[in-house]
Amino acid sequence: MASDHQRLTARSAPRTLLAAAVGAGLAAALGLPAGPAAADPTVGEIEKQIDTAWNKLEPVIEQHNAVRTQLADKRRAAGAFEEKIKPLAGKVDAAMARVGQFASVRYRGGNVNAMNAVLTSGSPTSLVRQLGIIDQFARRQSAQVADAARLRAQYQEKKAPLDALIADLAKSEAALKLREDQINAEVKNLEKMRLKAYGNSGGTGSLRPAPCPATYPGGPVGKVIRFACSQIGKPYVWAAEGPGSYDCSGLTLAAWRQAGVGLPHNAAAQRRAMRSVSKSELRAGDLVFYYGDLHHVAIYAGKSGGVHWMVHAPSSGDVVRMAHIDEQPIHSFGRPKF
Repeated sequence: MASDHQRLTARSAPRTLLAAAVGAGLAAALGLPAGPAAADPTVGEIEKQIDTAWNKLEPVIEQHNAVRTQLADKRRAAGAFEEKIKPLAGKVDAAMARVGQFASVRYRGGNVNAMNAVLTSGSPTSLVRQLGIIDQFARRQSAQVADAARLRAQYQEKKAPLDALIADLAKSEAALKLREDQINAEVKNLEKMRLKAYGNSGGTGSLRPAPCPATYPGGPVGKVIRFACSQIGKPYVWAAEGPGSYDCSGLTLAAWRQAGVGLPHNAAAQRRAMRSVSKSELRAGDLVFYYGDLHHVAIYAGKSGGVHWMVHAPSSGDVVRMAHIDEQPIHSFGRPKF
């Protein structure tokens, strides 16, 4: 077990929240008890407070990532549906244009004048034939009006789900923007408290305490783990998936993209998208999932010096780094499908 001092030096811009400088506002926002701060807290106490606070915030960030993915899916569905009903919309426009022409003729008395012309000229036989033509014309007008009404109703029926989808999208986007602002404010407070608790030393510690990866696998998995290791030192930024910064699921997404595998930008969704493996089956490139609600994920880097290592984007203010896989409560292990 690493000492408190080792834990501190093993992190860059070490994470902090509730040291002597913790404010009641952020504590309330994250559901933490507010009260007098202990004087001169130890490194271990500060780290514990930070972990408690971050574990409350990270699930919100991962939920945000899931909503962003859902919104992107809705946008694609809305666009596809609109393209699909375009031909029907054109038919409705054409039918309504014909109805408009009929209405215009009727308004100008066109039908009456035409009938008068028929009734005042020609033989009785011609009159009967022309009356039949008028009747057919009237029925054709009626049928076309009915057809236009039917098409319009069909169009509106098909378009209703799209309208509902767009309305739901607008609400979701508004709610997402509000939560995004709240998350940004919380992360900003985390940064301020970190500086107050640790000062501006800027020490980076050891980001790569072991070979990364422990061994170099060939093929697509080799690309995955070598990419992940090459991102060490880049900053954590929530909702980011590279190339300059990452959050936890953004890093795993970007790494497996190197092997042509698409993963959702959400730790829980990534877990559902792959098969389980046991700890004894772990190989470089597998994913390690943490906590009961699956709000954190890392990439397994292999075993070196008797230790199982991972690469992950830990939290705001930190950077992509290596760590022991059992640094946090493990939920399960997974292997993406090729």
